[in-house]
Amino acid sequence: MHHPKNKACVARFALSPVALVAIGLLQPFASQAQGESADAPQLKPTPRLREDIPAAVRAQLPTFVEGDEVRGRPDLETIVEGDAELRRGDTVIRARRIEYTQPDDLARASGNVHINKAGNIFEGPLLELKVDAFEGFFNEPRYRFLRNDAYGQADRIDFVDDKHAVIRNATYTTCQRKPGPSWMPDWILRAASISLDQEEEVGQAKNAVLSFMGLPILPVPSLSFPLGDGRKSGVLPPTFGIDNKSGVELTLPYYWNIAPNRDATLYPTLMSKRGVDLGAEFRYLEPTYNGLLRGNYLAGDRLRDKDRWGFTAQHSQSALRLPGLGVSSLSLNLNRVSDDDYWRDFSRNSASLTQRLLSNDAILNWSWSDVSLTARMLRWQTLQDLTDTSTAIIPPYNRSPQFTARQTRANLPGGVETYAEADYTHFTHSIGDGLRALFPTTPEVTQPNAHRSFALLQVSRPWQAPGWFVVPKAQVHTRHYNFDRSTQFGQESATVTVPTLSLDSGLVFERATTLFGRRFVQTLEPRAFYVYTPFRDQNRLPNYDSGLNDFNFATVYTENAFGGNDRIADNNLLTLGAATRLLDPDTGAEAARFAVAQRLRFQDQRVTLPGGTPVSERLSDILFGASINLVPQWSADTTIQFNPKTRESIRETLGVRYSPGNYRVVSAAYRLQRATIPGQEGSEQIDIGWQWPLNDLWGDKGRNLGPGLGEGEGRWYSVGRMNVSLKDKRIVDGVLGLEYDAGCWLGRIVVERLQAGTNSSNKRILFQLEFVGFSRLGSNALQALKENIPRYQYLRERSVAPSRFSNYD
Repeated sequence: MHHPKNKACVARFALSPVALVAIGLLQPFASQAQGESADAPQLKPTPRLREDIPAAVRAQLPTFVEGDEVRGRPDLETIVEGDAELRRGDTVIRARRIEYTQPDDLARASGNVHINKAGNIFEGPLLELKVDAFEGFFNEPRYRFLRNDAYGQADRIDFVDDKHAVIRNATYTTCQRKPGPSWMPDWILRAASISLDQEEEVGQAKNAVLSFMGLPILPVPSLSFPLGDGRKSGVLPPTFGIDNKSGVELTLPYYWNIAPNRDATLYPTLMSKRGVDLGAEFRYLEPTYNGLLRGNYLAGDRLRDKDRWGFTAQHSQSALRLPGLGVSSLSLNLNRVSDDDYWRDFSRNSASLTQRLLSNDAILNWSWSDVSLTARMLRWQTLQDLTDTSTAIIPPYNRSPQFTARQTRANLPGGVETYAEADYTHFTHSIGDGLRALFPTTPEVTQPNAHRSFALLQVSRPWQAPGWFVVPKAQVHTRHYNFDRSTQFGQESATVTVPTLSLDSGLVFERATTLFGRRFVQTLEPRAFYVYTPFRDQNRLPNYDSGLNDFNFATVYTENAFGGNDRIADNNLLTLGAATRLLDPDTGAEAARFAVAQRLRFQDQRVTLPGGTPVSERLSDILFGASINLVPQWSADTTIQFNPKTRESIRETLGVRYSPGNYRVVSAAYRLQRATIPGQEGSEQIDIGWQWPLNDLWGDKGRNLGPGLGEGEGRWYSVGRMNVSLKDKRIVDGVLGLEYDAGCWLGRIVVERLQAGTNSSNKRILFQLEFVGFSRLGSNALQALKENIPRYQYLRERSVAPSRFSNYD
């Protein structure tokens, strides 16, 4: 039976109760859990609920009813009895009896009332509602939500109007019911009342108690939460941990949702050995700029007997309009702390404040067509440990200021490409007396500050076609110095100009082949690179930003052995190399790659870094590299730097990963660096990381539910990462943890050890309980696992919300 007028009114009452309860109970807890997690809530405009369909439009929507008997009187009442069903859009109402009285605008549904609203289910014995005023009640409702399969029940839902409702004596849990009359969910939230305010998108639970394993663990007199996907101001669940230096740590964060694009978090932390650390973070997001401010202040640290503080500020602006200068971009990254020991004492704080080199950087860019201009101010704060000379750091030079101009032009007549760069930098140093005493003869400590200008002009003409390429290139690099004081060689200024010629060429051959029963396209790619740079004496000049490039496949085919602009290496050398790859003929994916390269030097390289020695070997070390990924489960990468004269490897890196499925990954890396300079110390390390279900050990392989869903309840997972120094025979850094998936809750315990110096380390024990679909309690063990375990998969991280059609009546 189709009754567009009367039944449209009946269908209307089915829409709002579901919207009120589903969004009011499900979303807020998910949002609160997100706010507590280490991954901060995403800053974006808060989504609003869709406005109600206008009455004129709603009256025209078709409504279908059916039942054993349908009767009524026009303009008075409509009654459906016996398996009564009303269906309108994505809303279905079933009951033994559905009655609508038009003069009173009153709808009644009784007898096993069942509502399915877009996959969310509500059931109860009686619904009574004034449709237009949206005033009424739903007795003894039971509800189940599609998004995370959570459910609960209440004594009554009172609808005040279309924007406000009150749920009486409500419960909420995600623990699925099991057979047995005495079964109780592992965790459950009970509240005397939950008030829903759709207008403000806020819910308020009063006299709420969270129980775990039958024990009340979190009584809360009042708990507020958002009704939509947006963020909500309020106290977040506390976190706690145990640190070997700070003692027991307890953090009680408060989240302040200032605006859809601005928020703040206050996180005071009580440390039993130190005192109270006051922390705060403010974030903002606009269409053309965004950033954050974060700070910590600990008054009277009892272990150090002084005040401690740290501060970081980040700002990124993509379209800053300057009068008469067009559109530019601005980037700020400021970091400061109170003392040299901050990095080792507060490893739990922001990563930008727990390093030993803290940058304070401001960059302003402007570009138009093929020209770009940059202005920069960069200053460093170096956290020293002068009690251990082996860990002392010579700070890099400040750039105060630096101005750079660049121009890149391609497709010029004749196929010529050009690149030009000009730069002015004022280099300054902040060297303390303690560091001067430790390194009295080190050039980076004793050399003067300077004003340096340089210009670079580069011209190339690439020829390339399928199967080959040739790229000749010519460049001139000139620079000038004005020193703040005389150098050790008596220089007050200096100028040097260095030309360079290079020729890069290569061939690419292909053939079809079969390996291990699979078809591949195999390539052979020989390459030759020649560079000539005449000697220009630069060894008496100070060094402000140059360093020796790493010897790898990314740098072996480049003109300069040094990075930066204070050293241009004199070269007369030829680099010969070859690579072969196995490609999937259908997708082009690379299944394997093998490469080799070596430099042939025709004359000594005489330009060196301060304290360096000229390079006289005619044949360089041989560079071998391989990357293998023949099957998705296995992958391996290795690079070997082999010295043919000593017949031993100078450096070796080998990485292997095995991942046969979700939550099963083991990765291992071996790194060897031999000492090549007298007084230099080599290193040899093994790094192993893993995530693996322990149930596999007794033959329980679990269920393949997909990423972000776990493998079923009752499963244990081992997670960890160990970085071991074979030379010193000790663990450098280590993280070891266990996770337990009970289905509706997760438990984690993590032990973390991070090296903080030659003879010191930070140790923490982290505990965490996660109530799926609600919140997390304890310390932030999850963040420690994400940061340290390669390819770690979170047990509950559903990327796609379930479709309403997966629970469609």
